[in-house]
Amino acid sequence: MLSSDNQKIDPVLPMDPTDLTIGDLLAALADHKDRPLVFQYDGRRVKPGYHVTEVKAGLFSALDCEANPESWSEIFVQLWDVDEGGPVHMPAGKFAAIIRKVSDHVALDQAAKLTFEVSDGVRPMELHRAAQPSLVGEAVEVELSPRPSSCKPRDRWLKEQAAASGCGASRCC
Repeated sequence: MLSSDNQKIDPVLPMDPTDLTIGDLLAALADHKDRPLVFQYDGRRVKPGYHVTEVKAGLFSALDCEANPESWSEIFVQLWDVDEGGPVHMPAGKFAAIIRKVSDHVALDQAAKLTFEVSDGVRPMELHRAAQPSLVGEAVEVELSPRPSSCKPRDRWLKEQAAASGCGASRCC
């Protein structure tokens, strides 16, 4: 959810505050369907003619580095950062309509981890996570940052340490 003074209002935070879900993103865009949707990455905005070239959903099963079984669902939205669509960025409502159309054919878990695959057609595709959208002027802006790798056993241990110290997920330690 967004406020008009560029403040983020989080009605429901994803379990990991560094990962926005597709449900979170669609909920944030719902009241702003006519506003331009602008993604930012590498310190710049996507070009006004960007395309959503693919949306895919995956269910993953893996073993982490300590041989613990892991499983999760993830949705990948592929953005082609080109200037072929005109002088304005895609409206948030059009982006939401694209996701709805995909969901008519592909099961999209609204709570799945959301990853953006971004390329300008020349540079290799890069994986990004999305921050909570914010209103900047007349546009809805979504900051994308590179998705880092992590060690799940270490992440679990750090979370347990924070909980034991009374800090929980607030990262006050």
